Amino acid sequence: VQLQASGGGLVQAGGSLKLSCAASGRTFSSYVVGWFRQAPGNEREFVATVSRYGGVTNYADSVKGRFTISRDNGKNTVYLHMNSLKPEDTAVYSCAAAGPHSGFPPTSPSEYDYWGQGTLVTVSS
Repeated sequence: VQLQASGGGLVQAGGSLKLSCAASGRTFSSYVVGWFRQAPGNEREFVATVSRYGGVTNYADSVKGRFTISRDNGKNTVYLHMNSLKPEDTAVYSCAAAGPHSGFPPTSPSEYDYWGQGTLVTVSS
């Protein structure tokens, strides 16, 4: 599966953005999909993940209550709605897919098999 993330940009603190992760392939619903982020000088950090049919989600404590992950398997797309953004949310956000062998929730990058390129989110104070 190939993944393409989009939707990043510059936003003021307190604002909102919606990221999209579009996937190729007819077996998209076979994959758990997650979002990760990486700020300069930091390691890649888990943000959120959604189960194969969207019924179960899991979030990092740092984004819980502010971010919402969802998916539309008919459109082969996963979304990350980000509200109440803070300057510390500034990072490159990447989506990833974990194959049929994956348990839930996969929160480590090593649990994911496919990665899309990142999209930059910058939150100004």
